[in-house]
Amino acid sequence: MLNKIIFLYFAVVILVSALIMITRRNPIHSVMFMLLLFFHVAGVFVLLNAEFLAAVQLIVYAGAILILYLFVAMLLSVDKESVAARANRFWPWIAAFGVLVAAEIVLLISRGSFPAEAGQTMRPASTGVSELGITLYQKYLIPVEIASLILLVGLVGAVMLAKKTEKE
Repeated sequence: MLNKIIFLYFAVVILVSALIMITRRNPIHSVMFMLLLFFHVAGVFVLLNAEFLAAVQLIVYAGAILILYLFVAMLLSVDKESVAARANRFWPWIAAFGVLVAAEIVLLISRGSFPAEAGQTMRPASTGVSELGITLYQKYLIPVEIASLILLVGLVGAVMLAKKTEKE
C-alpha cells in the first residue's frame, strides 16, 4: 500500500513538472523543472528495485546532460528567448495529442496487459552491473565510441555557437 502511494506521488510530480517544464517562457526555469522530473524518475527506478538505473539516471541525465543544457542556456542569449512568442497556436493540437495518448494508455491498462506478439515471452533482465559493463564494452564498444564522438561534436558546436566574436 505504501509503495502505491509513493509511486502515485512520483507519477503526479513527474507529470506536473513535465507540463510546467514545457509551458515556462524562461529556459532556465524549464531546465530546473526538468531536474525535478529527473530526480523523480530516479525515484520510480528505486521503487522498481533498479538502483543501478536510478544512479545512472541521476549521474547521466541530472548530472551531465542537464548541466550541459544549463551551460548552453546561459551561454546563449536567454533574454531574447524568454520574451519570444511561444507556439500558442499549436496548443489545441498538442492537447488533442495528449488526450489521445492518455486514452490509449487507459485502454491498455483496462485490458490488463499491453499487446505482445504471439508466443513472445518476457525474460527477466540481468541486473548485474558487471554483466552490463562486459556486454556494453565487448558487444557494443563501437556504438558507444561513436555516441561519445557525436556528443563531443555537439558540445564543440554549442561552444562555437555561444562564442562571442571580437566585433560583438
